[in-house]
Amino acid sequence: MQREEEKERIFSEVEKELNSKEFTIRQQDRTRPWGGFFVIEEAQAQAFADAYFDGMKTEDLRISGKLSPKILVVAPGKRLSWQYHHRRAEIWKVLRGTVGVVTSPTDEEGPLQTLVPGAVITLRQGERHRLVGLKEWGILAEIWQHTDAAQPSDEEDIVRVQDDFNRQ
Repeated sequence: MQREEEKERIFSEVEKELNSKEFTIRQQDRTRPWGGFFVIEEAQAQAFADAYFDGMKTEDLRISGKLSPKILVVAPGKRLSWQYHHRRAEIWKVLRGTVGVVTSPTDEEGPLQTLVPGAVITLRQGERHRLVGLKEWGILAEIWQHTDAAQPSDEEDIVRVQDDFNRQ
């Protein structure tokens, strides 16, 4: 199966699963050079945590202000930028596929950690990180934990230290 056909199949499967769980998809992006994502309605954060994070309570996940649930889809052999955020921490759970994650408190990349389905990783505000697609498509549940209630994080709150796709 060609790469684009496979990508469409994977995204369609994820969309179908989200719809079957009655999640409202507020936004989706299938055009990222590394894969893409689905943004779930903010009001469904607890239902999302129930479905994907073993019922963690939103009160326990919340740092300051709201939580933003997402599904990340990373292609085999692709890497998200080496990045960090000023206004959010994140928690990821691998749903399908084996993925790589690199983290570090500094701009120097740490070793690649391999995460299998069911693995959870917490990324602190300011912690450098990179998600890496390995041999298969990786699908992860992600919750943005906003750290500034007055100015919640958004896609502009990405500081790229290095990027395979030459984005700023």
